[in-house]
Amino acid sequence: MGRLIVIVGGIGVGKTTLSRALCNHGSFITGLEEHNNRPFQMSFKTDSHFALANQVDYLLFRAEQERLLRRSHQTGLMDGGLDLDFHGFTRLFHARSWLTDAEFDLCRRLYEFVRSSQPPPELVIHLTAAPEVIARRLASRTRINIADLGDNSLIESNLQDWLAREKPDQVLSLDVSEDDPGFRRLLPSLLITLQSYISMFESKNE
Repeated sequence: MGRLIVIVGGIGVGKTTLSRALCNHGSFITGLEEHNNRPFQMSFKTDSHFALANQVDYLLFRAEQERLLRRSHQTGLMDGGLDLDFHGFTRLFHARSWLTDAEFDLCRRLYEFVRSSQPPPELVIHLTAAPEVIARRLASRTRINIADLGDNSLIESNLQDWLAREKPDQVLSLDVSEDDPGFRRLLPSLLITLQSYISMFESKNE
């Protein structure tokens, strides 16, 4: 079974950008969010009644991606992922009353069932950035965004709650507030750090 690294954080923090940059410079295969290709994303953007369909689709989609990535001998890399979709966004949509209590519980059951049959990521890279930095990044976006900058504080709170229960040596926290388009300055040191994690994963499996 292959290894899996996920990059999590609020909207606009740079998860997809960093995922693509790492894949261009390292030995990774990637599974991306593909917002514009999801069947309910645009409908949900205009009608919150599609929240449940959107979240069930995303939870299944991300679980399917994990399964495929772990079949490779290369390390899999995901922007977001199953855990972020539940802890960050499903919990946010419930808090915003876009999911009823019963709908949220259905998503929770699906998430917990999948996670009980598929192992969690070996490493979670948790990105944070200053609100003004995220605002600038969001302003340049053209893709669909369901959440907005005002939701990031709740997303981050939910992520902190989840990550506090994970093993400390499986979480790498990075503040990416620096003006570094494409993460070009960050990449060299981050690739070295990730290689050390990958070596640690391999030694544990020997």
